[in-house]
Amino acid sequence: MILSPADVAAMDDEALLDLVQQATLSYFWDYGHPVSGMARERDNDAFGYSPEDTVTTGGTGFGVMALISGVERGFLPKDEVIERICRIVGFLEAADRFHGVFPHFMNGATGKTIPFGERDDGGDLVETSFLMAGLLTARQWLIPVRPDLAARIDRLWRHVEWSHHLRDDGALLWHFSPLHGFAMNHAITGWNECLITHVLAAASPTHPVPASTYHGSWARGRDFLNGRDYGGVTLPLGPDYGGPLFFAHYSFLGLDPRGLVDAYADYFVQNTAHALINRAHCLTNPHGFAGYGPDCWGLTASDTFDGYNAHSPVNDTGVITPTAALASMPYVPAEAMAALRGFLTAMDGRLFGPRGLADAFSPGRHWQASSHLAIDQGPIVVMIENHRSGLIWTLFMTAPEVLAGLARLGFASPHIDRASVA
Repeated sequence: MILSPADVAAMDDEALLDLVQQATLSYFWDYGHPVSGMARERDNDAFGYSPEDTVTTGGTGFGVMALISGVERGFLPKDEVIERICRIVGFLEAADRFHGVFPHFMNGATGKTIPFGERDDGGDLVETSFLMAGLLTARQWLIPVRPDLAARIDRLWRHVEWSHHLRDDGALLWHFSPLHGFAMNHAITGWNECLITHVLAAASPTHPVPASTYHGSWARGRDFLNGRDYGGVTLPLGPDYGGPLFFAHYSFLGLDPRGLVDAYADYFVQNTAHALINRAHCLTNPHGFAGYGPDCWGLTASDTFDGYNAHSPVNDTGVITPTAALASMPYVPAEAMAALRGFLTAMDGRLFGPRGLADAFSPGRHWQASSHLAIDQGPIVVMIENHRSGLIWTLFMTAPEVLAGLARLGFASPHIDRASVA
């Protein structure tokens, strides 16, 4: 389906949001793995991974949230989505786990680990946190209609041994290998996409980590505090110019940043500043890349013309990734909507297809990705829905463990206040 500029101009914002959400959902609904129901990592064969059987843990968490959005938006049948979630849960119950922690990639037919790297062949705590955020959202959604399935999700959540990943100095480690132990020794310190990992680790009812890990390790990490001014916008946290925009998305698909404040930042202010700085860089366009402008902006991790890259203002190669702007819609709605209209007509309308927008494109090189990636498609659906209705934020923030974990770490949130009154 190629849309002309006149077609796009004739559609109002709500119609365009419907169009993009519904098409993007197809990645998870129509292209989900036929055995496991999990989200396939990608739909091309880059990097030696079979697109047919490589499923992604974190991308599935994003996909579960997207499917729930599709039901509540009227795009997908509720009973069938519940059965898909049931299939995913059944697969996860029998799949490889390492102290309750799932690997980054698995074979979607067998549940066996697909190593992400030489020593990355076991539990991935960050990807597991993305998965658990999606499953906890599903648990809250299912409690009134399928308490049996909600209870099975609860058991998966309770089996995650977050505390097993604690290093002696109190840092939380990303990877565990059954062959190499904690040899990768990669501490989850900020600022990056991993806030949700620390929140869920503190929230666990069975294997929690102490609040000292958050304050003494995460918040003491490289590039955590910023406070510098970028063209009139102050960035509270993160590396110079904010880093790739997925930092403002992955943790916040379920975690509601509105009014979420701790000792270090107001997280809606943080994410809005990050999006504005990213956009301003594209408009200033210091490298003179063709095509950049108010209707073509957004730098984050994605496929690119020479592999995969974490694009940002300090690593700008002329590649725009649609999820960067579109998943920022709750923060900068007018600016993201302008980008959406631009993406639908960019590259002569070829970016948009049955699975939504292509993963990335470079107007100056006349290049566009042949791929879609679960971790990029999911945030488009979910964050547009959070902008429209707050649905996923509302569901996830009804999980009592999440609110308890946030309170334990010293966060304030309107959700915590409402829960204390209830």
